[in-house]
This record gives sequence, structure tokens and C-alpha cells, in this order.
Amino acid sequence: MATGFLYDQRFLDHKTGAGHPERPERLVATMSHLENQSWFANLKQVAPRVAEREWIETIHSGGYIDRAAEEIASGVPFVDTPDVGVSRESFDVALLAAGGTLELADRVVSGDVNNGFALVRPPGHHAEVDAAMGFCLLNNIAITARYLQKKHGLDKIMILDWDVHHGNGTQHSFEDDPSVLYVSLHQYPFYPGTGAYSEIGVGRGAGTTLNCPMPAGCGDADYQLAFTERIIPKIDEFKPNAVLISAGFDAHRQDPLAQMNLSTEFYAWMSERLLEAANKHANGILISMLEGGYSLEVIASCVEQHLKVLAGIPQSEA
Repeated sequence: MATGFLYDQRFLDHKTGAGHPERPERLVATMSHLENQSWFANLKQVAPRVAEREWIETIHSGGYIDRAAEEIASGVPFVDTPDVGVSRESFDVALLAAGGTLELADRVVSGDVNNGFALVRPPGHHAEVDAAMGFCLLNNIAITARYLQKKHGLDKIMILDWDVHHGNGTQHSFEDDPSVLYVSLHQYPFYPGTGAYSEIGVGRGAGTTLNCPMPAGCGDADYQLAFTERIIPKIDEFKPNAVLISAGFDAHRQDPLAQMNLSTEFYAWMSERLLEAANKHANGILISMLEGGYSLEVIASCVEQHLKVLAGIPQSEA
């Protein structure tokens, strides 16, 4: 058994424009670093597939899917908001990213791999039901959560989002649904403006949204306190059948888009806590996917820390 690793060079075909922080080089730098690690060859490589429309429509409206595809094919420079820069290949790449996370989910649930990480782009957690937003076109993690429920019969899904920006699209997808626990640690107040303590879910979903907003400058100890006092008890109470991670690495102290102070090593600590939760409650089912992280010098090292935990490799091993 092994940890699954999903990547495809076609993810580089999504071009966001000169100077855009969510650029192909993020994945190039990460792959260059990982391929130089002796343990990387032991991961089980997983190839993506194109996401089937029926699964995309569990989260996004048909009208949005059609509109985004048509606008991108026409050659527009962005969709809905200028920060969602696109090229003509972008919608096809977004379908591949979403489908890649579904393929990884199939492999994990079937037992082909123990757990897995998807190095994908474009990211997804800001994408709303009918709008692109915050570098995101399709909400990869939300689509995966519904897929696990509807395709694989896993009733209770937990999503932990440690990206420095609140995952508004993911929260809104499930805020009235008690079968999905959404947990987010994020800089606040900050883009996109959502994610206050008071946002706990609505209607039947009240109590299954847990926001841990953090003021600028917070570091490892602040996040560790949130985990031990709020997040781990909530996971133990919810008892998920699967653990999903929106793995953004932009709360790192060297990231250029935010003002948080996490160390590289702390991403291993968070990964350990979530793997423990998956082993305790979810038969080890853990599926992680890339969101943000914009320092080319840092993102690769953070992904390395995360992957080593998933694969059971000592952090001291090169």
C-alpha cells in the first residue's frame, strides 16, 4: 500500500496572465523539488481524468458551467472577476483538476492507495455555485465531497481548509447540510471577507460549519491552540467517514499574499493531526488537494512536509 500522488503536466496549460500569483511555475517548482527526493518514487502515481458533468452539477449550476466554458473558449482574459485570469485551455484544465480529485477519491476508497494528495490547478475553494472567484473556476473539494457521498456512500464528510483565505465557495456549498462538516482556519479580516466566528451554518446545517478566524501575524502556537481546543473536539464529535483537506500553503510566513506566520514544519504537524483523525474515524480515508501557496521557494517544501506525513516517511529522510 502507498500514498497516491496525482499530477499531470496539462495543469500547466492554464495560463493566468503575466504577473499573476497563481501561475504554472508553482507546480513546476514543486515537481522539480519532489522529483529530487529519494522517497518520492515510492508514491503511487495517479493519472487524472476529465470530471463528468453530472458530478460538477452537484455543486455548480448548469448555467454557470456552460457560461464559463463558452466565455473561456471565446478567448476572454478572465471570468467573472479580474483575478480569475484564464486562457483558452483553462476550462479543460479545470475539468481535469476536478476529475483528478475524483479519480484520487476512487483510488483511496477502493483501497488501491492508503490516502492521497492532488497537485492540481486551478484551485477551487472560492468558486461559488454560479460564479468564478479568487483564482478558482470549479470547486474541486466540494465536488469531491459530494462524489464521496453519492458515488461511494460515505455519509459524513469533513473538510478542513487551512488555506490562508477563507473558502467561501466550499462553506456556501454545505452550510445548510448537516452531513458535511466544514472547518476553516484563515486570516481575518481578509479576502474574501467571509469566515467570521458567527458563521456556523444555517438551518439544518447549523453547527457543522466551524470557522477559526485569525488576526494577521498568527503563527504555529495560535493554530495549534485552535486545533486542540476547537477543531479536534469538533471532529471527534462529528465522526466523519472521510477527511478532505483544502491544502493551501499561503499561511506560511514567507508567502507574499498574506500576513501569517506559520513555519514550514507546522504543515507536518497539522497533517499528522488530520491523519490521526482519519485513522480514528474514517478507516484512514484522507484526500488532500492543493489550493493556494504563492512563494515558489516555500510551496515545494510545504508540500514535501505534507506528503511525508501521509506516506509515513520520517521528516529527516531526504
